[in-house]
Amino acid sequence: MSSYSGPERKKARTSFELQRLNVNMNHVGKSAPEVRYERMGVEPTPELRAEWKRRFGKEEPHIATLILARGGSKGIPMKNNKALGGLELIGWVIRAAIDSDIMDSIWVSTDHDEIANTARRCGAQVHRRSAEVSQDTCNSWVTIDEFAKYHPEVDIIVNIQATSPCLHPFHLHDGMRLTLQDGYDSVFTVVRRHGFRWSEPKWGIQPFPLNFDPATRPLRQDWPGELVENGAFYMMTRDVEQQGLMQGGKMAYLVMDPEYGVDIDTDLDWEIAEQRLFRFGYHGRTPKTVKLVVVNIDGTLLDGQVQVSPTGEELRSFKTTDIVGVQQLQEHGIEFRVVAEGDSEIQRALATKLSAKLEENCTDKLTVIDAWRQELGLEWKDIGYMGYDISDSSCIKKAGMSACPSDAYAEIQKHSHFISTYRGGQGALREFCEQILKDGNMATYAEAAERTTDTGLKQPSAQVTESRTRRRSRKESASSDL
Repeated sequence: MSSYSGPERKKARTSFELQRLNVNMNHVGKSAPEVRYERMGVEPTPELRAEWKRRFGKEEPHIATLILARGGSKGIPMKNNKALGGLELIGWVIRAAIDSDIMDSIWVSTDHDEIANTARRCGAQVHRRSAEVSQDTCNSWVTIDEFAKYHPEVDIIVNIQATSPCLHPFHLHDGMRLTLQDGYDSVFTVVRRHGFRWSEPKWGIQPFPLNFDPATRPLRQDWPGELVENGAFYMMTRDVEQQGLMQGGKMAYLVMDPEYGVDIDTDLDWEIAEQRLFRFGYHGRTPKTVKLVVVNIDGTLLDGQVQVSPTGEELRSFKTTDIVGVQQLQEHGIEFRVVAEGDSEIQRALATKLSAKLEENCTDKLTVIDAWRQELGLEWKDIGYMGYDISDSSCIKKAGMSACPSDAYAEIQKHSHFISTYRGGQGALREFCEQILKDGNMATYAEAAERTTDTGLKQPSAQVTESRTRRRSRKESASSDL
């Protein structure tokens, strides 16, 4: 079995950074197939088209996304239609499928009216599944098979789990490239785990290790770990599906990084998923346009420290580069305002220097900023907010783009889209300003995407491929039931 290990792993990109890698694809004057192959990084040569004709009976195979979302989920009732981070759970994967630009049709298979309405509103078509395939005892293949019987035009089925909200279009591109360019009949996602497994003691037999030797217990960095299915998606040709399989023929698996994975089975999982989603979820191909930036002056513009001189005078410090960052925002027409929980002459002097509106003794920041939003005729998605304290939590969660310094409270870091590498009052605000102004200067997705290595396997076999892009590392996701 041949395999590709991928490049050395780097830190996964946050959703804030990845947004810009999905934009500015120039589709003007291009047909749908041309856009599809450009997004995947596939050159549809005459030889490839001849191969597709042999495999699918046509030179342009019909690719369909199928999302299974019944209404009878047990762990979290109606979880597929429950709002997560401001969008219904199924909406996240529908968005990724649509923005991939490689699907001929996108379907949600459901037995519930509310889920059907949400699916249509998010841009998907609805397959009303029968009661026979909507039972707790029905597996995924049975439901997929019903869909396939009603849609003979479909040649490749991409079964995406609704509970994979951190799935990005590039994951789908990497998987489909394996199917169309490298000739694999089924492609599925896995995650790399580093857990030491033990057997369960039975009949008086003591537990024993299953995947390691306790006498030579390996270090994590010296052990590649094990690959476990995570269920983010299963791609299969119709021939594989007709065999009663979701994985068969010439098989490949795509390794995704844990940053893009969540398991959603309980209410606690839901909270964890929301935190992960803020940083690593796919928020759409269009970058967020920030029109108003608000900061809590303590711990962001100021360093949060107070020094008292021998004469009793309070001294505060800030970094001039942060001032320059704010001025750059203002030069680009972005409004800058400040909130503060206390009052001081230093705060007022800084606000005056920056020509910024200041709200002192602010105990309800959310209400103040909402009033500013209405005054300027904005939506919350147009607002960028930087804070560091627990009192900033509601604004961090509400803002379209949120940030915090590296020394912010852990709770604030969990919910921030962007975490600066600098401390408050030491350049964090400048870095946030630079991130906001980068939108027009990032590489396009097509430039960032790399092709998956072709190993040339001709017989049914398993192929490992690391999903990757330039300046971006391997992407992983976690599994969950439908």
